[in-house]
Amino acid sequence: MLALFRIVTIFFYFLLINIVLILICLLRPFHRDNVHAAGILYSSISVLLGLKLEVRVPDSVKQGGPYVFIANHQNSYDLLTICAAALKGTVTVGKKSLIWLPVVGQVYWLTGNIMIDRKNSGRALDTLQDTVQKIQKKRLSVWFFPEGTRSNGRGLLPFKTGAFRIAKATNEPIVMVTASRLHQKIKLNRWDNGTLLIALSEAEFMDENKSIKQNAAYFHQKMQLQIKDLDAELDNKVG
Repeated sequence: MLALFRIVTIFFYFLLINIVLILICLLRPFHRDNVHAAGILYSSISVLLGLKLEVRVPDSVKQGGPYVFIANHQNSYDLLTICAAALKGTVTVGKKSLIWLPVVGQVYWLTGNIMIDRKNSGRALDTLQDTVQKIQKKRLSVWFFPEGTRSNGRGLLPFKTGAFRIAKATNEPIVMVTASRLHQKIKLNRWDNGTLLIALSEAEFMDENKSIKQNAAYFHQKMQLQIKDLDAELDNKVG
């Protein structure tokens, strides 16, 4: 019964959020803070899921930028959880096919996110170059899910190199956005689904003495350790 109530409530609340976002985007299409606004609104749904979000942002990150954000991508609930960490002046890089999703896809486009055509390597390269220009000219931060797909309980998947190529081309630092374990955490028939910790790291420049792949491996290992620490912290609180 609780699951049914939640599904119905979330459905109508989700529609309301998207109507609000469409109005915001029509008033200021492709504005630099639209993604931040969307993150606040979408993540508010977590309350209806019985999930508490705790976002930790270092003061130095709040005051700086632009950055290349890299975040772990666990499942479809990320739209309602880790998006809470999207700071002002941030856009994401996503698949061009997302634009065909009803309502959500159009909102994703209007909020100013960067769309990549992964099926066309030449066009994808142009998009990466366009991303570099936006970071440099508009001083935008860019958010990547470097795994490229949802992990769905398989642990942190290997990182693709796009985010790190952008960081090298712009000479901007990387900030990790790490969420604690979300796989099978949310049960729709349970009132309290606990807490999700989302921690932003201090900004860190890539090592110029290492290759792109070596830097990707370094940050992958670092994020794995961060996930382990966040999970252990939550386990200790429950224990």
